[in-house]
Amino acid sequence: MSGGAEQGTQARSFSVVTGALIIASVFGYGLMILAGRVLGPADNAIFLSFWGIFFGLGSAMSPVEQEVSRLSAEAEVAGRRTGPDALRVVAIALGVALPVGLLQFVPWVNDRLFHGHSWLAVVTLVGGLGYAVLYGVRGLLVGHRRINPYAGLTIAEPTTRIVVAAVLVIAGLGQILPIAVAVAVGTFVWIAFLVHAGKLVDRSGPGAGWGASARTILQLMAGAACTAAVVTGFPALVTLLAPGGDKAVVGAFLTALTLARFPLVALLPVQALAVPAVVRMTSTEDGRRKLHGWLVKGALGALVVGVVGSVLGALLGPWIVRLIYGDDFVVAGWAVAGLVFSSTLLAALQLLASVLIARARHGVVLRAWAATALVSAAALVWWPADTVTRAVVGLVAGPVVGAIVALVAVWGQAPEQSITER
Repeated sequence: MSGGAEQGTQARSFSVVTGALIIASVFGYGLMILAGRVLGPADNAIFLSFWGIFFGLGSAMSPVEQEVSRLSAEAEVAGRRTGPDALRVVAIALGVALPVGLLQFVPWVNDRLFHGHSWLAVVTLVGGLGYAVLYGVRGLLVGHRRINPYAGLTIAEPTTRIVVAAVLVIAGLGQILPIAVAVAVGTFVWIAFLVHAGKLVDRSGPGAGWGASARTILQLMAGAACTAAVVTGFPALVTLLAPGGDKAVVGAFLTALTLARFPLVALLPVQALAVPAVVRMTSTEDGRRKLHGWLVKGALGALVVGVVGSVLGALLGPWIVRLIYGDDFVVAGWAVAGLVFSSTLLAALQLLASVLIARARHGVVLRAWAATALVSAAALVWWPADTVTRAVVGLVAGPVVGAIVALVAVWGQAPEQSITER
């Protein structure tokens, strides 16, 4: 494929996925608003803890999509179907999700997270298992440039959630557990796309084997678990490491945090789209040079967007939270500013991680996200201030450290260097 045609294909793919993300984000926000309105601040804080655990486990499964998309892109470039390593990756992820999900059933952990709503642990476990297969299907589709079904799957997931939740609320089942079940149902929409994705796999094709697949995906999943701790799972982390404080104030802050973080969840498909794109770009010297230039511009752009967004967040954020959720949800402007800046840094770090995954630098991805999570957790435990202040400090300091680790690794690799030359 010529350079112009390749760029045109990538542009169309990006447009389709972006459109799907906008729709998915609208429905995702709709579900959060619905839950906040129906449950109220106190019950919504418990629901947000579930939300953090559920999507945290989902985020921990997201490397399945990235690794399968990398394997599929390499297969597509070579003119063949994806080999059995993709299936091995999904199977290993399922094997990890089960024991991790079972940890929620430990009485102390369950009570600390769900405050007596113990059945939420079952919902989270089932949803986590569904996520492993969902991300495998998405990785196959995007890696082989099946963008339309990929976009359809991206839209179907949140659409199913909010439709089921709305039906339950109308039927008088607007409590925490029924709405949580609606969230989990969306994780199984991959069933409708399984036949299409299965045609892209050659079980008898070449592969690296179980050992290599396990090393790769376990490294990425460990990094993703750290990612989840500061992206989707941070409300649960606050509950575990920094309990106390005014429940209404902390609940309003966690609500604002969830609003600020949701675009990062929606960014996961773009992250997966970036992996095969980088694989194809790094197959030529000209593509590697262009990629290096884009990374420099992207880093500077993220800094500018973060600063401007923080100012707007401080001015408009508290009003937006009250407008959406009601006057009981009061959050300080400076806290919203910190959340916006943190989200911008995390978005940049997610895309840097995609570049590193495409280059098979899995160990660096783990180190970057581990540094982010450890710094954030340390601030929650040891920073001498109230719960909200500790959370904001951790949410800003952690991504700064993680981004530095990732940038050093990316820029330390010469733009001429191909994946096979590492």
